[in-house]
Amino acid sequence: MTDPEDLLSDSLQTLYDYTPVVQSSAGREFVYSCPESQWCRFSSPGDPLQSRTAPLSTITLRTPDTQPANWPLHVSSIWISSLYTADHLDDLHLDHHIASAALQGQSLRLLEFGAGAGLPGILIARYYPKVRVVSSDYPDEVLIRTLVDNVGRNGVVDRCSVVAYAWGSDPSSLFSSHGNVEISGFDVIVAADTLWNPELHSRFIKSLHLTLKKSPSARVYLVAGLHTGCYTIDAFLRLAVDSGLDVEEAVEREVNGNLSRPWCLEVAETHDEQERRRWVVWIVLKWKRV
Repeated sequence: MTDPEDLLSDSLQTLYDYTPVVQSSAGREFVYSCPESQWCRFSSPGDPLQSRTAPLSTITLRTPDTQPANWPLHVSSIWISSLYTADHLDDLHLDHHIASAALQGQSLRLLEFGAGAGLPGILIARYYPKVRVVSSDYPDEVLIRTLVDNVGRNGVVDRCSVVAYAWGSDPSSLFSSHGNVEISGFDVIVAADTLWNPELHSRFIKSLHLTLKKSPSARVYLVAGLHTGCYTIDAFLRLAVDSGLDVEEAVEREVNGNLSRPWCLEVAETHDEQERRRWVVWIVLKWKRV
């Protein structure tokens, strides 16, 4: 039976063109179905582990909660930016990154910040066996336990580690999660809806500097909703550039469509609340050339 909250959300979107920014709520089970255009690309008729008849096109998650002191983290939902990232894995260009890592005789190392329920990281670990994923979030016991359980229930424990990590702190626990393999940084960092609080921008950027591999090919992929305002996103981009990162791409993308347009504060600030919900900002960062 359809959950009443899901039915209400679908009805609002259908009747009033109202795009929700969150799905599910704390403690509820959420089933993500990979778009057919995407999971068919990963399916291999000769591989029984990735056949089209196998139940690999779905990810089942428990939506996390936190201890009361950490409710301001707002992790007790699955945000639309996380769903958008999962729906557009191809745009992370992981095949290219995997090939670059292979030239150095290594597996691709990917770090997810602000993992929450862990959807993008778990999905990447599921479909890209040559990627080693670290899914991280704030060190809250309830949150991390749920994230660990989600990784286990989706069968990717061997390729996806969970690490409790506070932005701006010593990142050694993120590196040591790879066991005896010594790494100097992550080839790819992915984060969805991590820019909404401007008070955390400096710490988040510090963590990017501490964890992103010092390589011209290393990339940070960020997906941010506009529901908390456009000035917050613009302020983050300016701070990132001042810190020594370069914005390779910043594009507004329609959540439920194919429209896109270059990020422009003057355009974004004209959106009303309903219009803001229709878009996410897709951001790609890299090291600035010296």
